[in-house]
Amino acid sequence: MNAAPPCPSPPRQPLPSSPAAERNKQPILDALRLVLGARGTALEIASGTGQHVLWFAQGLGGWTWQPTEADADLLPVIAQRVAGSGLANVRAPVRLDVRDAPWPSAGAPFADASFDAIFCANMLHISPWPSCAALMQGAARHLRPGGRLITYGPYFDEGPAAPSNQAFDADLRARNPAWGIRRLDDVAQEAARAGLRLQGRQPMPANNQLLVFSAAAPDSA
Repeated sequence: MNAAPPCPSPPRQPLPSSPAAERNKQPILDALRLVLGARGTALEIASGTGQHVLWFAQGLGGWTWQPTEADADLLPVIAQRVAGSGLANVRAPVRLDVRDAPWPSAGAPFADASFDAIFCANMLHISPWPSCAALMQGAARHLRPGGRLITYGPYFDEGPAAPSNQAFDADLRARNPAWGIRRLDDVAQEAARAGLRLQGRQPMPANNQLLVFSAAAPDSA
C-alpha cells in the first residue's frame, strides 16, 4: 500500500509593503550617498515595513543599520525581511517610540550607544507634534559628535505651498487633528533647542524634502 503523499505546505503570504517606500527608496538612497561617508553605523527611526532600511543597507555596504519601529506588529515583518535578505549589515529590529526615554522603548539596549547617522522618513506628519521635539532630543543623545540626523518628508516652507501638499495636509488633519505637514522653520527650531543645526536641505520628488541636521563637532562644542 502506497503511503499518502505529504500535504503541501500552505503558500507563503507576501509581506506587507508600502508603495510609497518602493517609489522613493532609490531617490532617497541617491541623496544619502551625497550626505554620508563611506562607512558608519546608522539608526533608522520608524522603519515601517523595512523596505527602506534593506535598500539602504544594500546600496551603502559600508554602513551597519539598526531598524526600529514603534508599532510592535511591524517588528516581525521587518525581522522576516531582514532574515530573507541575506544582508549582514542590518541588525534585528528593535521597538522604539521616540516619545519614550530612554531609547529604545523596550528590550536590550542598542549595540551602539551612539550612531554616525540617524534617519527618519515620513514620521513627523503622521504623529503628534511633540514627537518632533522627542525625535530631536533623542537624536542629540544618540548621535556621535559631528553625526547627522536626516529626515525625509513633506514640509511647509516660505512661499505658497504646492496644491498636492495642501490637499495632503487637509486629508491628514481630517483623519487625525494631531497630524499634519509641519513647517520647516518650526522643525528647525526644535532641532536647535536640542543642539542640532540644520546643515542642508535637498528637494525630492513629489514635493518632499530631505533635511540634514548636524550634531556639534568636538571643535565647536
